[in-house]
Amino acid sequence: MTQLQDAPASQTANLDWSTEDVGNIIALEHVNTCCADQTLVTAFYIMGMGFTRDPYMNVGLNNFWVNIGDEQIHIPTRPSQVLPGHVGVVVPNLAGLAQRLESVKELLAGTKFRYEVKSDHVVAVSPFGNEFHAYEPDPRFGGMRIGMPYVEVRTRRGTSAGIARFYDQIMKAPVQIVEDEQGASAHVRIGTHQTLIFRESDEEIPPYDKHHIAVYIADFTGPYNWLLERKAVTEEVRRHQFRFQDIIDPESGEVMHTLEHEIRGMHHLMYKRPMTNRNADQNMGAYARGGDILTPF
Repeated sequence: MTQLQDAPASQTANLDWSTEDVGNIIALEHVNTCCADQTLVTAFYIMGMGFTRDPYMNVGLNNFWVNIGDEQIHIPTRPSQVLPGHVGVVVPNLAGLAQRLESVKELLAGTKFRYEVKSDHVVAVSPFGNEFHAYEPDPRFGGMRIGMPYVEVRTRRGTSAGIARFYDQIMKAPVQIVEDEQGASAHVRIGTHQTLIFRESDEEIPPYDKHHIAVYIADFTGPYNWLLERKAVTEEVRRHQFRFQDIIDPESGEVMHTLEHEIRGMHHLMYKRPMTNRNADQNMGAYARGGDILTPF
């Protein structure tokens, strides 16, 4: 037994164990942003970022599911959508990522694609304008080797407190308001190693274009009934899920931000669906037998 387990209750009673709490939102599964050209989608997400196209679902030309560890980006073929903010991802190594992104520059010329190598991460912007911040594995990401540890959304000034109240009181998720040099942001804890961040900004928030996120929750009826009473449910329950768009401050009733949430219950058939991930560092010149598959953890 550890020294902490042997310690008398009087010595451990005042310790803060809140980091062990996961709250009601169990997992953030995917971000959905439509794009108009799947050739560009392939060049950026598969060839450049090194992710994996789901080999089993939506393998035609009308949709494109990109596996990133246990998470996904869904990319239906429709007019392009852009999430105002960025998606945080973990990749095995940044050097390989930078080489791949450099290799697709010519293919993506004339689009919004760009990338920049920072001190501890790489910023990559898709041909359609969606931004990703890629990091190498780090203890702050819970042992993740490849995956999506956070999504950061840009919101208007003065919204953090109302957003925090919504996720704390209605969604029953642990929330922390963080003040830093950029201002205030609401950090919503999801499961054991994911975060949904709403960062206040002076930048213009573009009109909402129907992009969405999908999350799994344990208490399904609590948030559903509260939103239904306020006529905020935008898609009724079917196949263990419903949708809403407006993040409402329960204190004032004001809409703080608009972001469609695809809310999935624990009976949803996609919950904990195994994802296939390839090792993008494999190539003919330096092939390693048995190294084709990359596990998220």
